[in-house]
Amino acid sequence: MDKIVVQGGERLTGEVRISGAKNAALPIMAATLLTPGKFVLSNVPRLRDVVTMEHVLRVLGAQVEHHDHSITVDTTNCRYHEAPYELVKTMRASVCVLGPVLARQGRARVSLPGGCAWGPRPVDFHIKAMRDLGADIEFEHGYIVAEARRLRGATINFETSSVGATENAMMAASLADGKTVIQNAAREPEIGALADFLRSMGSNITGDGTGTITIEGADELHPADVRVIPDRIETGTFMAAAAITGGDILIMGGELDHCATVASKLKEAGVEIIPVEDGIRVRGPERIKSINVTTAPYPGFPTDMQAQIMAVMTIGQGSAVITDTIYTDRFSHVPELRRLGADITIDRNVAVISGVDHLSGAMVMATDLRASAALILAGLVAEGTTEVSRVYHIDRGYEAIEKKLSGLGAKIWRESEN
Repeated sequence: MDKIVVQGGERLTGEVRISGAKNAALPIMAATLLTPGKFVLSNVPRLRDVVTMEHVLRVLGAQVEHHDHSITVDTTNCRYHEAPYELVKTMRASVCVLGPVLARQGRARVSLPGGCAWGPRPVDFHIKAMRDLGADIEFEHGYIVAEARRLRGATINFETSSVGATENAMMAASLADGKTVIQNAAREPEIGALADFLRSMGSNITGDGTGTITIEGADELHPADVRVIPDRIETGTFMAAAAITGGDILIMGGELDHCATVASKLKEAGVEIIPVEDGIRVRGPERIKSINVTTAPYPGFPTDMQAQIMAVMTIGQGSAVITDTIYTDRFSHVPELRRLGADITIDRNVAVISGVDHLSGAMVMATDLRASAALILAGLVAEGTTEVSRVYHIDRGYEAIEKKLSGLGAKIWRESEN
């Protein structure tokens, strides 16, 4: 098992290239299961979750090859319909194969998912969407078993906006008989990326980017190639890295439009953000100002940036209040930030951060993907050495983060834990 070691105190400068978005790549990979043929996916990040999804596709009968940041998927012989627990337990996003496998084969058997330790993130909305489309759903020994000779178009109204359930519904509805209307649909850029891919396969989809998506089901789809959009959470994390270190970073490939709320909040905290050709320039102040942040569904402030903005606020001027309205228990990073000297109190889903003059390096433990990033950010400014253990979490969502930060002047490296 690896750990990441950071010697704090370096101001980050230089240029970093943003990888493709994991949360766009995974549903696009699942969508290849909708039809037989060969697909080429480019700008795919090399991450643990992507490798897991490659294994899921292989188990379902696909041939998958990767070359650097490109993946070739041949789904011609996908005749299997079971995604096993051994794979799905490691990654919640695996449930996104439910819709395409069911729509193409008429049957899907998918293990209930796992993933990060905090929750709950139930699959109720995924099940609702498949049932609304006419599937019979049962649960057998920890598996979702869905059957439908052919799905039927329907109106699906989500009580709460859900990215994964919206994606599953979009994929399944693309081969359903008739028109499907998804109400209270998720609006994230990853939804638009999936819609673009499905359209390139022959699906008739309108309304992505709004709360209502309409899909006219097709009799068949065809293979297509795609380039994965840049990762907005990685972009936001490097914005935060510039902010917390008072740095000056060119974030190449980042889409500012996808990070508008994060950029707005960082500007409020005194960070200078300048659009440049093919990227964003971010210059942090001498000392960050404390600000209040409330997470919300897109286009609101993303919950996936909550831990990182909290790390920045630990050294802010004044007090900050961070409220997570998406996940009420996503504060497992707080005790670890306290070990570095942060002054944070929690009341249910609200954290109050009183800025301190400095943090001190310590041994800390990553508890989930974004918590890992927060601890590394804090380590960049902590006096002395910070060791972040259990960094297999960060390998699920950040491609070679220590190498990218090192390229910006950080004293950071990976080593094996004893």
